[in-house]
Amino acid sequence: MNFSELFKLSGLLGRFSPDGKSLASCVQHRLVVRDVSSLQIRQIYACLDQIQYIEWSSDSLFILCAMYKRGIVQVWSLEQPDWHCKIDEGSAGLVASCWSPDGRHILNTTEFHLRITVWSLCTKSVSYIKYPKACHQGVVFTKDGRYMAVAERRDCKDFISIFVCSNWQLLRHFDTETQDLFGIEWAPNGCVLAAWDSCLEYKLLLYSLDGRLLSSYRAYEWPLGIKSVAWSPSSQFLAIGSFDEKVRILNHVTWKKITEFEHPATISSKKTIVYKEVEKSPSVETERLSFPPTRELASSLFSTQSKYEISQVPVSLQYIKPVADRANPKVGVGMLAFSADNCFLATKNDNIPNTVWIWDIRKLKLLVVLEQLCTIQCFQWDPRQPRLALCTGNSRVYLWSPTGCMAVQVPGEGDFQIVSLSWNSSGDSMVLLSKENFCLCYLECEEI
Repeated sequence: MNFSELFKLSGLLGRFSPDGKSLASCVQHRLVVRDVSSLQIRQIYACLDQIQYIEWSSDSLFILCAMYKRGIVQVWSLEQPDWHCKIDEGSAGLVASCWSPDGRHILNTTEFHLRITVWSLCTKSVSYIKYPKACHQGVVFTKDGRYMAVAERRDCKDFISIFVCSNWQLLRHFDTETQDLFGIEWAPNGCVLAAWDSCLEYKLLLYSLDGRLLSSYRAYEWPLGIKSVAWSPSSQFLAIGSFDEKVRILNHVTWKKITEFEHPATISSKKTIVYKEVEKSPSVETERLSFPPTRELASSLFSTQSKYEISQVPVSLQYIKPVADRANPKVGVGMLAFSADNCFLATKNDNIPNTVWIWDIRKLKLLVVLEQLCTIQCFQWDPRQPRLALCTGNSRVYLWSPTGCMAVQVPGEGDFQIVSLSWNSSGDSMVLLSKENFCLCYLECEEI
């Protein structure tokens, strides 16, 4: 495993291009595009204000930079550096911006969610979608890029509209049986749309492409409900993380629950492997000591090393009792992710914040528990193989695969606190992000 030097960053804005060949990063109002393999700068673009969001087009030829405070989107071309595009929403304002799947249309959501404006880069035409709902996940595209679903709110009722992305024609418009629609998500095969209510009511609805209600699911009645939702890459399973600290798995045939995974504070099963992160200060031979010590020796003297040890069950995990009288209590399963091969599911229970749970989907049982020293900030699966990377806000990156797990210290001076990470589509590199810097991590295919 090799690491690049640290580069400046602002707003956690570091993104790989979809083809995996380029990396875009932001420093205030500047957009820097680097070649992933050599880290040579390909282009530097200057925007009109501080960049708050960036997104690559699907063909990796264009980059969108949104400046929400100014209500402006600027688009840059990698092939033609002299070409540029500016979209100004004016007094309507701007709260969200994204590419359409064809990479030639931009969807801007105006302030107060009054409308979505669809701008064409090719014909310079403009289309409008009215009444988009201000919710967690209100605009989603099918994986093949043919259809778009939009959550809407009209006359105090929730609706979903399905559009054809090729011409932005309305395909279906139907109301949903929700009190306060919170999010929508297409199955990867594009045949089923999941819609779920806010946490105040446990309700998940599944619709076909033509708007028919296929099934509805409710696990319980009164307590706080759904917190996170994730489809498996094969579309065979839908995982629902709830505030009751459980994950429920629905199957794609009957849309009924096939199992539920609990997240207890004590691991007692001998079939579960518990990896515990431990820190150890390195031992330095007294013969090597010189005063003042060299910079390399000083850094090794005061830095601690981390590794995993297998704990003997039963193991008690660090459990934080949620504060019941505060909004958004830190309780329940807030993070879910399936591995690319559909074999594993990684989860995080927010009131056991230092722990990642890895479930074997083939056997529907808990396989591994990773107990970290610090709170889990982010985890993500390798897009090519069952390999999970995670970070905990320190200068280490952690990797798990079925063959074992490891903790790797990012070399370099200064305090590099990794709060987010992202895999390259090729699976051979990651970008590690802190609030002020980023670096690239290069992996061998058979690493671990």
